[in-house]
Amino acid sequence: MRYAAGWRSRVALGVPAGLALLLLVVPLVALLLRADWARIPSDLATPTVLPALRLSLTTTSVTAVLCLLLGTPLAWFLARSDHRATSWVRALLTVPLVLPPVVGGVALLMTWGRNGVIGQHLTPFGIQIPFTTVAVVLAETFVAMPYYVLAVEGAMRGLDPRLESVARTLGASDLRYLRTVGIPLVLPGIASGLALAWARALGEFGATITFAGNFQGRTQTLPLLVYVELERDPQVAISISIMLLAVSVLVLGVLRGRWLR
Repeated sequence: MRYAAGWRSRVALGVPAGLALLLLVVPLVALLLRADWARIPSDLATPTVLPALRLSLTTTSVTAVLCLLLGTPLAWFLARSDHRATSWVRALLTVPLVLPPVVGGVALLMTWGRNGVIGQHLTPFGIQIPFTTVAVVLAETFVAMPYYVLAVEGAMRGLDPRLESVARTLGASDLRYLRTVGIPLVLPGIASGLALAWARALGEFGATITFAGNFQGRTQTLPLLVYVELERDPQVAISISIMLLAVSVLVLGVLRGRWLR
């Protein structure tokens, strides 16, 4: 009787679990089945792909550097602060994770556009941010920064507070403690956060096309090129998608094997 009840429970849980897995895996398998593998090398060598690849690698690398330089101090303050406002700051930080990307692009336009909150003060100096490569970096940073900060904050929360107390006793400042003790101990968290942020920036589409446009050689990243090629030559779009899929799987494999374990 107990065996029958256990079998029914496994079936009741296994069926929806299997359906959930199919919903995630079947589209990826379909992408692989529809690919013309013999064409992939030539598709990735087309004149439109190389500029988009170069731009994507450049902008995502700059985004990763910005996340490292700006996100690490923010993660540090969030990890060590017990102030009531900290939870609100953390909530605001997670908004880009759930915000529709196109809404993020509109928000960036309202900030950096010609009549934006900040952009209107830059226009008299001839500085225009939207529809430039800088706009691509800002859009990618907007969506990728939360991934980095949350990953690093979680790692920093795991630090033994006694280490900081000892450092203060020895006269070390917060900056010196962070540089010589804190950061070396949370390097795995920093590495995983950078990898997640870089991968998220590489796949960014909605905020980029809204805020930066889709201009070849200037703002057209790989996801935007996939969108264009899907109407012009679907096989090229599939080839680029497979390359992006391979990069995503590689990043997740590295994280699982080295850091997330």
